[in-house]
Amino acid sequence: MAAVNTVRTAGIAAIAAIGLVASGCAGSAGSSGGGGAGGGDGFEFGASQEEVDAVLEDLEPVEITYQAGAQSPQSVSARNGHGFKEYVEERSGGKITVDVVWGQAIAGYAEIDDALQDGRVDVSYALPIYNPTEHPQFNALATATAGMPNSPVVGEMVGNAALVDLAWNSQELLDNYEEQGLVPLTPMISTGSYVSVCADEGTSLDDMKGRQIRVASVAHENQVTAMGASPVSMEYVEVFEALQRGTVDCTFAQTLPSEESGLFEVAKHVAYTTEQNSLSGRSAGANLAGSGFQALPLAYQQIIFDSQMSGFAKSNQVISEGHAKSMTQLEEAGGEIGPMADDTDQQIGETNDALFEEIEESGLIGTDVQARTQEAVEKWQQIVADAGIEDGGGYEDMNDWYVEEDIDFDAIAEQLFQEAALPHRPGA
Repeated sequence: MAAVNTVRTAGIAAIAAIGLVASGCAGSAGSSGGGGAGGGDGFEFGASQEEVDAVLEDLEPVEITYQAGAQSPQSVSARNGHGFKEYVEERSGGKITVDVVWGQAIAGYAEIDDALQDGRVDVSYALPIYNPTEHPQFNALATATAGMPNSPVVGEMVGNAALVDLAWNSQELLDNYEEQGLVPLTPMISTGSYVSVCADEGTSLDDMKGRQIRVASVAHENQVTAMGASPVSMEYVEVFEALQRGTVDCTFAQTLPSEESGLFEVAKHVAYTTEQNSLSGRSAGANLAGSGFQALPLAYQQIIFDSQMSGFAKSNQVISEGHAKSMTQLEEAGGEIGPMADDTDQQIGETNDALFEEIEESGLIGTDVQARTQEAVEKWQQIVADAGIEDGGGYEDMNDWYVEEDIDFDAIAEQLFQEAALPHRPGA
């Protein structure tokens, strides 16, 4: 994804956030847990469309600006943006018009907080992981995703659900958003596991030593340094050219943005870690809102918030589809994917253990972080297994077994929303 703040925050790492912010609705900031500066009546979650229409009947139409995470409306990840617009406009009976902006055209990832606060954007995909100084709690919790499952479908779904669950139950994280005038619609969400993408083959410590590796989080900086390599910070849109010119040798990246930017055409050697030693930072996004959202009538806030249930399902669909498309691009480029060398994998795990210790000592997100993380993972592993969802193979043969229609993404999304997000719904 995008670049990290080059200031190293010792040991505490992370990944990004997806921000949803309201722009066309000027007004003063309000509390993230209240009825909103706009006031008015709300409606119960799950209310019929007729009941919603009755509540909205006397409200004035509004237009909000939504900055999507996708680079264009044609990309795989654009499904999230299209889905958000469709849900909000339909549920509001056309009272809310959503102007979708692509490719960070209003505010780059480093500016999104400001754009949400000053009303240039109303809802946005954000990457708080790139601003660890402003979002230390996010950074700490993202680092705690190390060791989460990382298989193409089940691992991604379990890890994503677990981190969203953890985020909604992290009061320290929620308080930090409120202090900055931001409203979490989804306080943290995964954009996929990280893999190593290199121009040259070989992933042993000897191979990695001395390489220039582009990183996406503070945790990655620690992992790369422990390998004997040099971490490099840059926007992910610059990585293709950097790999092509040899400015960097590798990047830690997620498969979907790698496929969309054509990375596998210039870096054909991809490696994934074992589950227990996974690269930190899968939680690269968050959906956030700002001052414009807080000025909206309560019912409008509730509609925008409720969109996150289907948004979680689409997010998981996008991640899995991104893996499949990436494998196609990698194969067509003559590349290869396989497990990380044992010694490097073990070194990543040892670095993760040290990072967990520092998170605990910092107290940024409370105590027993590793135990709480494992508990959340085991909970969602059981839920996903009970739903009959399973991987049909690995990354290498994903194009042979993955069929999106065979997986019930919506059922998991509904359960997660009702258990974790609903208590934080505006007006609750």
